[in-house]
Amino acid sequence: MLPSSIQISGEPLSGAEVRDICRGLRDNAVRLLSLRGCRLCDRDFGRICRALAGATSLAQLNLNLGVVSSPCRIKQLAEALRTNRSIQSLFLHGSPLTDAGLALLNPALALHPALVALDLGDCMLGDEAINLICGLLPPDGAKSGLKELTLSANPGITPKGWSRLAIAVAHSSQVRVLNLDYNPLGDHVAGMLAVAVASSRTLEVLDLEGTGLTNQSAQTLLDMVENYPTALRSLVLAENSISPELQQQICDLLSEGEEEEEVAGGTGNTQEWERGREPAAHERGSSSWMCPSDPSSQMVLVTSGLGDSLLAETEM
Repeated sequence: MLPSSIQISGEPLSGAEVRDICRGLRDNAVRLLSLRGCRLCDRDFGRICRALAGATSLAQLNLNLGVVSSPCRIKQLAEALRTNRSIQSLFLHGSPLTDAGLALLNPALALHPALVALDLGDCMLGDEAINLICGLLPPDGAKSGLKELTLSANPGITPKGWSRLAIAVAHSSQVRVLNLDYNPLGDHVAGMLAVAVASSRTLEVLDLEGTGLTNQSAQTLLDMVENYPTALRSLVLAENSISPELQQQICDLLSEGEEEEEVAGGTGNTQEWERGREPAAHERGSSSWMCPSDPSSQMVLVTSGLGDSLLAETEM
């Protein structure tokens, strides 16, 4: 049976739907499970966690928008992640984790053998959480770690926390995508991130949309892009107090670097990760890279290639 996907958005889950989800997980018939913003009781959440613990086909788990809403659920998810060995992408955007909740999850995250993408945007995190997250970005030459990290909209993180993250990114041999949009970073933190980007051999995408930057930050980033060879291909600076001219200069330089890479070595086989991070609540500004919004959806039955039907999401 070909693994399929279950995508349900913003709906209350019935007992029958929860049973179908658990059966699909136990039968290893699900590659992507998205319960974004769904409402279910603690008992049913625990049933799903127990089923996903042993699932070997599940690669992406999306529990965005408050599904993991209590310490009890955090513990149940952590227990499932300690056993699961297949999940590559975990999305918890908009969950009230706080530093204490991430501390409960962290041992399972740190030991998971397959996890490469993690969305902790809008999770009420602070500096203590950053200390834990840095452990998921191991130094060059150490064990494998995250390739994509989202920390959007966590205003409780201070410049001290961001500086520690910048150091971890500079020394990480894995991280390729870093989304820090809608945090009050300011020019000082942006300067530290520029140093991290210049040091990193792998970082390809940096999202700094709506982070309180000015032309001072943009000039530092422009100097970095212009004078230091990096892996960076996309830098998002929309919704900042930066002149369109500086933004265009940076974008042009990044485009030139990408064209030179393609001429020298071909387009390559960059792996694309399925995206589950939440879009901003308002329209995105023009930038070199954007994440599309989720479509409106309704519940339907989707049939896989071999005739096995599962609940999924479709456009209205």
